[in-house]
Amino acid sequence: MAKKAAQAASAGRTRLDLEFEQPQLLGALFGEYDQNLVAIENRLGVYIAARGNRLTIEGEEEAAARARDVLTGLYNRIAEGQEIDTGAVEAVIAMSAEPTLDGVIRKDVSEPPKVMIRTRKKTIVPRSLNQTRYMEALARDDIIFALGPAGTGKTYLAVAQAVHQLITGSVERLILSRPAVEAGEKLGFLPGDMREKVDPYLRPLYDALYDMLPADQVERRIANGDIEIAPIAFMRGRTLADAFVILDEAQNTTPAQMKMFLTRFGENSRMVISGDPKQVDLPGEGISGLADAVSRLEGVKGFGTIRFGAGDVVRHPIVGRIVEAYEGPA
Repeated sequence: MAKKAAQAASAGRTRLDLEFEQPQLLGALFGEYDQNLVAIENRLGVYIAARGNRLTIEGEEEAAARARDVLTGLYNRIAEGQEIDTGAVEAVIAMSAEPTLDGVIRKDVSEPPKVMIRTRKKTIVPRSLNQTRYMEALARDDIIFALGPAGTGKTYLAVAQAVHQLITGSVERLILSRPAVEAGEKLGFLPGDMREKVDPYLRPLYDALYDMLPADQVERRIANGDIEIAPIAFMRGRTLADAFVILDEAQNTTPAQMKMFLTRFGENSRMVISGDPKQVDLPGEGISGLADAVSRLEGVKGFGTIRFGAGDVVRHPIVGRIVEAYEGPA
């Protein structure tokens, strides 16, 4: 573990010394060509100097404290066997708000996350505080509304939890659905049979699946019915028991579709309903079934609601800035 930082301060600026006990981990901490240190310097406006297993951080008090917490958090994650990439660095920086200089380091930043999802291909850990809350809800609540902009992990983490429960036998099947809302082109004018017409709408769900399971397992499980991917219209008249059910892009459902979907819930099942209430593509002035359902069901026993904002975007940092420019700060 990282040793407690020493502090020297003057005129609103400070210098913190941070020492690490396992020098062999510093290559992963610093990144190729020190790219992780450079990213922290650029984002927080600090200067970081490395000498052996000791780092010196100089900058404004709050920025230096955040850099200390970020470096400690990344180091502890590496010590736990987790891989650190650019996204992880950005995520820990985002989680490092409001640190202190009294040696008390925020546990949600400096310690490895206590919640994770294991699939056949990777172990997934949260990259923001809201992702931590979301992953806890995925393991706890019967029906979860996940609201927020693209890139916050709403669908990805839900698919990861669904795959985990499928491969561990907690559920017997995985059902992924989206509304096939037409935007510009009519389905009837697209080439191919019905599956070929609707597959483009469902592509993000396939992409998430292939990131969790080997391709041959995905194809085999789809073929034998363990995994079903279909438009929401295909859910009518069914009872979805012993299943993990995900409805993506739910802001494009009507209230009637949402009621139909919710009432498919069966024994030993879990539902995740995700979408961005600010990106409704329904024709005319139609009311979004997602907004309607949240207004009716938020706070009802068995339902959980997680709201993501621009600060939770885990794609390239510029995506978060784009979201904020269009929608305002989270």
